[in-house]
Amino acid sequence: QVQLVESGGGLVQPGGSLRLSCAASGSIASINNMGWYCQAPAKQRELGASITRIYGTNYADSVKGRFTISRDNAKNTVTLQMNKLEPEDTAVYYCDAYIQSRRSWSWSHYWGQGTQVTVSS
Repeated sequence: QVQLVESGGGLVQPGGSLRLSCAASGSIASINNMGWYCQAPAKQRELGASITRIYGTNYADSVKGRFTISRDNAKNTVTLQMNKLEPEDTAVYYCDAYIQSRRSWSWSHYWGQGTQVTVSS
């Protein structure tokens, strides 16, 4: 069974910073892309940032210049450094990874349970 566990969310003031981490574990053969999606209240889940296995990155326009995504392939982790946070960043952040299972050898997207980020004064 593959599991993704996020950590690092919390309450911060506008302009503050948070560092989100996500660790994938279980019967993993390979991981392609990893990313962070955000879902604000009453809105659909949207891509915030993603990173390929060879560290190519993609950012939503709303977070460019403020967020930085990185990964450690040896540890199967992905990190989102969030700076200059804005109230509009308030959302549940979900880790996503496209993973090949050692048990089935098939590829699937796996999701974490989400971590709450609240930006408010």
